[in-house]
Amino acid sequence: MKTFFLFGLLWALLGNPFAALIVLLVVLYVLERRFVGLTPSLLRPFRRQSEIAKLRRQLALNPHDVSAKSELARLLIEAKKYGEAREVLAGIEAQMDHSAEYWSDLGLAELGLGQKERGERAMLRALEISPRVKYGLPYLRLGEAFADSDAEKALNYLQRFREIHSSSCEGYYRLGSVYARLGRAEQARQADRECREIYRSLPSYMKRRERKWALRSWLRSR
Repeated sequence: MKTFFLFGLLWALLGNPFAALIVLLVVLYVLERRFVGLTPSLLRPFRRQSEIAKLRRQLALNPHDVSAKSELARLLIEAKKYGEAREVLAGIEAQMDHSAEYWSDLGLAELGLGQKERGERAMLRALEISPRVKYGLPYLRLGEAFADSDAEKALNYLQRFREIHSSSCEGYYRLGSVYARLGRAEQARQADRECREIYRSLPSYMKRRERKWALRSWLRSR
């Protein structure tokens, strides 16, 4: 009812139902991004592309800038341009062989290309160098990658992630998804309950990041 009232008010103010609808959708989107976060950011792709272009110009002037190449690869992975990211990372392996972050990024690129075995090797190399690299993110991504093809392996990786990052709602949500695939309904429900309990215990500055996973967990349990 409040939404219809707001739409009517905007229609009265603007004198045009289509303009009122557009303004209403913008308001609802801003509120959703601020308080829930399920919808993607409309501005982030443009900012990311600008950052990628800036790094490419920087590398044109200094092709040996390893830190710029590392950041470029991360942005390309975020943009799902996994092939380009792998090419960039392949060019700095000699300099970054000791870096857990490097192997984690390479693993993400390989997994994004559907190369599960190569991605797994790279991720395990990252974890060998630093077991807590990126707060256990390699375990989470490996669990996600193997959820459909090897549920037991996925479950093992997600359990390892939970041991490292026990305050992650995403980890518990994905753990519940794998339990559901295995037919372990009670364990899936338990994972969802723990997901919501963790969310309630988080400080406010962390709730914004984890809210969408807690909401998805709640919706799944309805």
